[in-house]
Amino acid sequence: MAIDPICGMTVEEANALHAERDGQTFFFCSDHCRQKFLSAPATAMPEEKPQGNAVYTCPMHPEIEQDHPGDCPKCGMALEPKTVTAGSDEEENAELNDMTRRFWIGTALTLPVFVLAMAHVIPALARQSWADSHTSRWLQFALTAPVVLWAGWPFFRRGWRSVVTRHLNMFTLIAIGVGAAFIFSAVAMLLPDLFPHTMQHEGKVAIYFEAAAVIIVLVLLGQVLELRARSRTGSAIKALLNLAPPTARQVAEGGDREVPLDQVKVGDLLRVVPGDKVPVDGVVVEGHSSVEESMITGEPLPVEKTVGDKVTGGTVNGPGSFVMRAERVGSDTLLGQIVNMVAEAQRSRAPIQGLADKVAGIFVPAVLAVSVLTFVFWMWLGPEPKLAHAIVNAVAVLIIACPCALGLATPMSIMVGVGRGAQEGVLVKNAEALERLEKITTLVVDKTGTLTEGKPKLMDVLPGDGIDAKEFLRLAASLEQNSEHPLAAAIVQGAKDQSIVFEAVKDFSSVTAGGVIGTVADRAVMVGKPDFLRNEKITGLEQLEASAVKVQEEGKTVMFVAIDGKPAGVLAVADPIKATTVEAIRELHELGLELVMLTGDNRRTADAVARQLGLDAVEAEIEPAGKVAHVKKLREEGQHVAMAGDGINDAPALSEAEVGIAMGTGTDVAMQSAGITLVRGDLRGIAKAIRLSRATMRNIRQNLFFAFLYNALGIPVAAGVLYPFFGLLLSPIIAGAAMSLSSVSVISNALRLRKVRL
Repeated sequence: MAIDPICGMTVEEANALHAERDGQTFFFCSDHCRQKFLSAPATAMPEEKPQGNAVYTCPMHPEIEQDHPGDCPKCGMALEPKTVTAGSDEEENAELNDMTRRFWIGTALTLPVFVLAMAHVIPALARQSWADSHTSRWLQFALTAPVVLWAGWPFFRRGWRSVVTRHLNMFTLIAIGVGAAFIFSAVAMLLPDLFPHTMQHEGKVAIYFEAAAVIIVLVLLGQVLELRARSRTGSAIKALLNLAPPTARQVAEGGDREVPLDQVKVGDLLRVVPGDKVPVDGVVVEGHSSVEESMITGEPLPVEKTVGDKVTGGTVNGPGSFVMRAERVGSDTLLGQIVNMVAEAQRSRAPIQGLADKVAGIFVPAVLAVSVLTFVFWMWLGPEPKLAHAIVNAVAVLIIACPCALGLATPMSIMVGVGRGAQEGVLVKNAEALERLEKITTLVVDKTGTLTEGKPKLMDVLPGDGIDAKEFLRLAASLEQNSEHPLAAAIVQGAKDQSIVFEAVKDFSSVTAGGVIGTVADRAVMVGKPDFLRNEKITGLEQLEASAVKVQEEGKTVMFVAIDGKPAGVLAVADPIKATTVEAIRELHELGLELVMLTGDNRRTADAVARQLGLDAVEAEIEPAGKVAHVKKLREEGQHVAMAGDGINDAPALSEAEVGIAMGTGTDVAMQSAGITLVRGDLRGIAKAIRLSRATMRNIRQNLFFAFLYNALGIPVAAGVLYPFFGLLLSPIIAGAAMSLSSVSVISNALRLRKVRL
């Protein structure tokens, strides 16, 4: 990002205009700013804007950033804090409070104006002498002036700025339309002789103070409803933030003390008592308890925590008490990373928004042209009084054509959709990933940690003839306790579960991708692949290999054991399939996806897992580089490919896929190579993400269709196209109401995503 040296706007360097000066490159939001910079003297160098703690940005133009509240220089909307803070939806909102105050005062002043203006058409009032008197006209002027000049002042300020910065927007149209109606009426009342006699009735020219006042009040109402609705789009982030407690119990000399959460530092010792929320991420150093981690795992059952175990901020402590050491605080915690990812995604732009941006770029100038043509047409061919008809219809065109609904259509749906996903443990990195996910036809999955639990378990102990099973496992497990391989850990844990006592190991050595060898209780022991044992001069493995085939076909990984130079048996280890995987694959198939498994495991094991789960295709014994090539091959065949993996060794393939999906474990959410992260590591989350993507994109298209249709129908009607056929004209008041309702309806439609079933 860079700062426009002329207007101070924050712009994306990749998309901005630029110019060189004194070896330095400067970036600009528009050609107007660039030309102004080039014409300025070289000594007038730009100054960097001071950066405060808070950053304010526009919901429709996230590239706009500044360190203080204000209005967007492009669309005129009020800037919002980029970072949502914890608290209720009713917390202080300066913009909402200001607009609400202007609305109620404006309404109180506008109601008598409306009654006075309509008195001549109300039978009970038309006979009153004051109904069309000079006193009535002066009262309308006196009451309308504060409505237009005070209640509507923000719209005129934004409209003027839009002209200065050459970013014409909805407030340009409102300011011109209301200003024209008010100035015309004021001149007509004060200087009626300036107008032709055909426009005068008993020396009076028609006035439209009620139109100017009512339009301001209706636009204010639309702004109030819009601001209230937009504040609810941050509810998902607020719900996440409220998972963390506001304070922590810091262990200190003389007793514990309660400190605000933002004062906790890495290394602090914190006490967590029964029923408390864990304040930050850390490790237990004293005591034990059970912690409910459903926010991460989705499982309601508490997890036992003892000394050395990690705990996560925002999880809920059970009946025990423990002391923990803070390891990650603030935005570095798991919860902080989730909140940051959600906030960034909500501010990102979907490719489909480019369509709305292109239309909006030519929309306001086109509306101004239509308004001018409407004025000319009615002055040329319209009935008397021509000038009055020309002004009223030109103003109606300006008011009804405000492009706010068009601009809000995409960002509101994205904000609500991303927040809804976060509530379900589906973290969207950016809007582009959400849009691409809708079109996915093929899902490529890794096996370990994605389809399976990623924690191998000892399943079968198969000693040879005449060998005691317990002694066989004791010797093998004693040797494997010196290995760091995951399969070795499974064997060791399996022996511990049977209360086997381990022996000391001498002369231990390990061969990568082969096996281990050593002396246990004065006996030579080897554990590994058949080829490894053969290299160590072990013969007669054929019988063990034959018996291992059946075990491998069940999806288990087999390791061969030799004792004292002779084959002794095999150990079978399996990585259990997650309990939710079968249901997830059924859901994904119902969504029309083809499922392909890529794994580095052996062919028999991979085929067994694929058969058991009903996968469409499988590629086994494949390296990370091979996964990338396979994903690329599928894309070249015309498939839209998503890749789900653990985000580490699968990172290259995740990046190659159109959408990378990282299976989060709750300890590492910052998987930069993935567009979607599933916090709970549950494959059903992919089905949720796809449903969310489809619902969000459907919602965006509904919004864009409504916004386009509204303007396509509204502008011709406002211009008077129905008058020759039906004698109908659209009052600027009705146009103002329709304009406000269009924006509110778009936001209301977007908010429906909060209730969508995933």
